[in-house]
Amino acid sequence: MAKIKDLEAKFARTEEQVRLFQKISRLMARDLSLQDNLHSIIGLITDFMHCDSCLIYLMDGDDLVLCAANNAAPNTIGQVRLKIGEGLTGWVAKERRFVAISREAFLDPRFKHFADLPEDTYEAFLSAPVIARNKVVGVLNVQHRAPHAFSGLEMELLTTVGEQIGCLLLLSRMPASALQEANHAQLALASMVPVAPMVR
Repeated sequence: MAKIKDLEAKFARTEEQVRLFQKISRLMARDLSLQDNLHSIIGLITDFMHCDSCLIYLMDGDDLVLCAANNAAPNTIGQVRLKIGEGLTGWVAKERRFVAISREAFLDPRFKHFADLPEDTYEAFLSAPVIARNKVVGVLNVQHRAPHAFSGLEMELLTTVGEQIGCLLLLSRMPASALQEANHAQLALASMVPVAPMVR
């Protein structure tokens, strides 16, 4: 009976995860500003993971800039910056790998403290790169005040959402007129790899 309940709980959680991906996909299809989309995604992640902090850093040259957060002070957005390789967030961008620390993240030797970010005192830290066209364009962080053992599902979720944000950034660079005027069929057909004729 306990195994059945455990399976039911896992199935319900997986359903929640699918719904979260669906909601983000629908955001990407709507005509919203990038900032509105990022804040909506942060809200969805915060609700799903029951975390205390969710932050999105995006690339500006060689820097990572804090561009969205669920509860950051207004003076930190656009002002908190990290170099590639600097701090846990910069390490994630440099190595293109996620980081999961269940407790005392602030004691990790890669950690960099910011006085303006109360999240720097939080225990648990999960971070994934934001990827677009196979390039790192940002980093997505989730933090908990108390120790938290991150599940494989949570790690996979953050990685996938990072990829969705990467696609969203590419779409945001494209004006609506370009979408309307584009010959989408021609674009798809032009990218096809020629098939060699069969030799008989």
